Amino acid sequence: MDLVLDSLSRITASPSPGSSTQPPPSTLVDMELTGKKIALLVDQLYQEMEVWYPLYRLREAGAEVITVGARASTTYPSKLGYPCVAERSYDEVSASDFDGVVVPGGFAPDHIRRHAKANQLVADINAQGKLVAAICHGPWVLCSAHGMLKGRHATSFMAIKDDVVNAGAIWSDAEVVVDRNLVTSRKPEDLPAFCRAMIAVVQAQ
Repeated sequence: MDLVLDSLSRITASPSPGSSTQPPPSTLVDMELTGKKIALLVDQLYQEMEVWYPLYRLREAGAEVITVGARASTTYPSKLGYPCVAERSYDEVSASDFDGVVVPGGFAPDHIRRHAKANQLVADINAQGKLVAAICHGPWVLCSAHGMLKGRHATSFMAIKDDVVNAGAIWSDAEVVVDRNLVTSRKPEDLPAFCRAMIAVVQAQ
C-alpha cells in the first residue's frame, strides 16, 4: 500500500514554485506501463467515457489494452450507441495473460456478470494480486466475483451501494478508493483520479 501511495503522490505532485509546468517534448508522454497488458471488459450499454477514457489513458502510458467480451469480434453499443469491438472472448483469455482488469459502468456490468467466465476472470486476477479496477456500476461484477469484496474498502455509484455492502465491502463516498490491488470510483467525473490510481497500482505490482 505504501508503494501505491508513493507512486500516486508522484503522479499527482504539483510543480514547485518557479518551475515550468510544460515538460520537454521528450517527456510529454511517460510510458510508465510499457510491457503491461490490461483487460477491459465490454458489453452492451456501457458508459462511453468509462470505457474510452481508461482505454486511451492506459495506452498513452504504454500499456497494451485488450477489450474482452462474451464473443470476440462482436460490436457492443454504448448507452448512446457508440460501438466498441471485443478483441477477445472470455473463452480465449486467462488471468495469467494480464496485469490487471478494468470494469466500466453503465448497464454493461449487469450483462458482464451473467457470464460465469467473466466473473471467474476477475476473481482470478484479484487472487493473483493484480489490478482490479471498477467504476460506477462496475462493482456489480465484483459482487459476483466469488467473494472478492469481503472485507475490502470500495466505492461505487451510490445506487448500488447496498449491493456492494451486501457483498461484504466497506463502502465510502470518495472519488477513488484504493485497497491494495483494488481500485474503485463512483462516476465519470472521478475518471482522472481513477486512472491515476490504476497506473500507480500497476506500477507497484
